[in-house]
Amino acid sequence: MCAYNLFRSTQPDGLLCAVPEERSVPPFVTGPLWKFDGRVDGGREPPLGFDGKAAATGVRFNGFYLFAGFRKSGPDH
Repeated sequence: MCAYNLFRSTQPDGLLCAVPEERSVPPFVTGPLWKFDGRVDGGREPPLGFDGKAAATGVRFNGFYLFAGFRKSGPDH
């Protein structure tokens, strides 16, 4: 698996953009509505919603992979 830089939307939409490290970051991600959110590589578990096959296809056609990210909820107390 290639290494991806992750960018998270600051809006409540839950979108993430994964960009391979060797690719340029798309212009829309450099705006104020996005923030850097780490990396995905062989050593780090990808966020919920990340699909490696879909990422490879998205990158081939668009240069990046947009996906809906999910967060695990904690136990109810």
